[in-house]
Amino acid sequence: MGQTSTMRSGRSRKFKAEINVVPYIDVMLVLLVIFMVVAPLTPPNTINLPKAGRSTQPPTDYLEIELKPNGAASIGIHGQAFSATKNREQLGQRLAEMAHKHPDLPLMISADKDIKYDEVVQTITQANKSGIARVGLATR
Repeated sequence: MGQTSTMRSGRSRKFKAEINVVPYIDVMLVLLVIFMVVAPLTPPNTINLPKAGRSTQPPTDYLEIELKPNGAASIGIHGQAFSATKNREQLGQRLAEMAHKHPDLPLMISADKDIKYDEVVQTITQANKSGIARVGLATR
């Protein structure tokens, strides 16, 4: 019997402290395939914008700013002569002058479709700082 006890004590069990990563790889591959299939179905560049209806009584006279993608702009009263500006700083100065001369006229902003949205927002902010309460955006 002495030998049996030595054989039992001679065997030592070693536990492996390893994580089996094969199931995790399988799950990740399934998720990868799902995302590869779903990604082309949802185009990220499509934005559904609301349609703007015409106001009941559009103003007859209003200030108008035409923003161009190269940084130039033109400002004036609709139906009259426009003055061109080379950059946004000149536009801000000219807008303040026009708002001081005609404080009750609303402003209409016509922006090129290739212009950055941030430039339109900055123009609206300049108009509000100049004292213009009503600002509209020209649409097709």
